[in-house]
Amino acid sequence: MIKLENITKVYHSGGQKIEALKGINLVVEHGEIFGVIGFSGAGKSSLLRTVNLLEKPTTGKVIVKDQDLTSLSKAELRKARQNIGMIFQHFNLLNSRTVFGNIAYPLKLANMPKEQIKKKVEELLTFVGLEDKADYYPDQLSGGQKQRVGIARALATEPEVLLCDEPTSALDPQTTMSILELLKRVNREYNITILMITHEMNVIREICDRVAVIEDGQIVEQGSIFEVFATPKTQTAKNFVSTVMHDEIPQSIKKLLENQDGERQIHRIVFVGDTAGEPILSQVSKRFNVDINVLFGHITELQEVPFGNLIVEFRGAQSEINRAIMYLNQSTVTVKEVLADAS
Repeated sequence: MIKLENITKVYHSGGQKIEALKGINLVVEHGEIFGVIGFSGAGKSSLLRTVNLLEKPTTGKVIVKDQDLTSLSKAELRKARQNIGMIFQHFNLLNSRTVFGNIAYPLKLANMPKEQIKKKVEELLTFVGLEDKADYYPDQLSGGQKQRVGIARALATEPEVLLCDEPTSALDPQTTMSILELLKRVNREYNITILMITHEMNVIREICDRVAVIEDGQIVEQGSIFEVFATPKTQTAKNFVSTVMHDEIPQSIKKLLENQDGERQIHRIVFVGDTAGEPILSQVSKRFNVDINVLFGHITELQEVPFGNLIVEFRGAQSEINRAIMYLNQSTVTVKEVLADAS
């Protein structure tokens, strides 16, 4: 659905060259919700805005529905953009127009007949839960209501792609969850592909199928939600995961790591799905001559799927510990030794 090939973006400011994007390659499949996460200045906004060519890449191709947008004429690009909706962090509503008028605006630009506009806007107002706010102005709405108007406006032209630019960062946690639920409905009921940028890992956790981590203009890691949460490979990904999983090893346990030996090892075990409720550690201690001590951990949910993270100490002969670890690795859990320099 969306394919970015070797995208670079260079800005020139005050005689300086700033490389915002450095060889970005990314594929977003039809019907999925794909998240891009990064810190401020990492390049995520530049990346998002290249998808509809609000920012024209310096080099590379932007392919949406098998069409290279960078090769289109201005007229062709205007037509292609009708298939790409966008919602913004600060809503970007027209304060001089009512809720109805804001949602109707792109339809008027497309010269849709008035009766069709009325029918379409009413349908969208019902979908986003604002059927009683048609005559309100943006200043009369809460932040969550404004974002619902923004979503309805983005859906007005019936796009197949929806770009979301930090859609919840201006909202409180409760409102954030309601907007994310609405976006899930958009994806499910309208079969719209969603590409979202954010700096909040909790947003990624709640809504995305896959995620890419961007740092200094480059994609440094990407994978399914479960892959990235279970085994983050880069320090940046680990930092983001820790903000929602709270899996950083306590200082008291770090001291224990310094005293590991052949008969005492500490491992991180990650459980996903049904395995989170199975007595796997009990089975291991019965099967092998090892003692198992749970030092730290918790079980949470990733999109309604149980996800467990434990720091476990194995005590026993090295050969028995090795056999126990081999047994666990052959099951559906992920096991990784926690080293003394773990952060």
